[in-house]
Amino acid sequence: MTKSEEVLFKVSGKAGIATLNRPKALNALSHGMVSALYEQLKAWESDPAVKHVIINSASERAFCAGGDIRQVHDMGAERSEESITFFADEYRLNAYMKAYPKPLIALIDGIVMGGGVGISVHGKYRVGTEKTMFAMPETGIGFFPDVGGSYFLPRMPHRIGYYCALTADRLRQADCLWTGVLTHAVKSEDMSVLEAALCESEDVDGVLAKFAIDAGDAPVKKIASVVEKCFGADTVEEVVARLGEEQGSEHAEFAAKTLKTLASRSPTSMKLTYEQLTRGASLPMNECMVMEYRMVARTLKGVDFYEGVRAVLVDKDHSPKWSPATLEAVSDADIAAYFDKPVSGDLSLQG
Repeated sequence: MTKSEEVLFKVSGKAGIATLNRPKALNALSHGMVSALYEQLKAWESDPAVKHVIINSASERAFCAGGDIRQVHDMGAERSEESITFFADEYRLNAYMKAYPKPLIALIDGIVMGGGVGISVHGKYRVGTEKTMFAMPETGIGFFPDVGGSYFLPRMPHRIGYYCALTADRLRQADCLWTGVLTHAVKSEDMSVLEAALCESEDVDGVLAKFAIDAGDAPVKKIASVVEKCFGADTVEEVVARLGEEQGSEHAEFAAKTLKTLASRSPTSMKLTYEQLTRGASLPMNECMVMEYRMVARTLKGVDFYEGVRAVLVDKDHSPKWSPATLEAVSDADIAAYFDKPVSGDLSLQG
């Protein structure tokens, strides 16, 4: 498949349609896909025939399962200056989509993780089906929830975003709707008819209202109070301590499971992520993206990211050897350094 085939573009009626087309890779975002999306959105911005933009998927399983991090891993720390151009272009795309002057409509009928969240959650409309499965799994590979995670995760209710960021827990349709990942819930079987209706009408709100369904109670609401209590702490160490205190309560099972999950995550990634979300909670989107660029510049020169990808995607032994191996061994100074301006300079959000 050539790069030009990885995203398919067409105009149908009132809509520009971008179809993610790497089904065998679950639409993992390549650098070429990022560049193609940015260039086409620019073109459609000034096209009066395009009233809104639909982003969909050619995969039956996924909207987009994330960025193509295997390629970044294979380039290694010694080629991080080359790898970082991918993240720079991806972050510019995320910021551009957040500010896009025409309605963006993501039709999410399957897995949406990492980079896939970045090209959907910042648009005005996020429409998901019963097949929708959201996750930000970065701390499990020695990374952090980027693509604007700094912005949208801390804005979820009841500190659910902090919980998702550290644990990589998965949210389904009702959870996604309740937390704001989705704006509308629809039936998977209605997606094609919905898309056709969106092409025929400029009234996006009206069309979506006709197809929207009641997704039911969100399971995550049942743990919202304990999540807010434990993940409302100032530090990851205190989160762990509060979870430990819950082990004799009605939330004992949840606490034990969460503690086990956190024990498997990169200590550096967890502390970095917690600081990232704390800062991002009060920052506008563009400043979040500049911050994340600073973070990735340093992360790519470290060891945990490469070790995490090795363990999960390369050797698949799921036994990463984190360095440092404990939360206590990760100092505040270590984390603060990730937010320093890179020697090569800050991210420019101009394409």
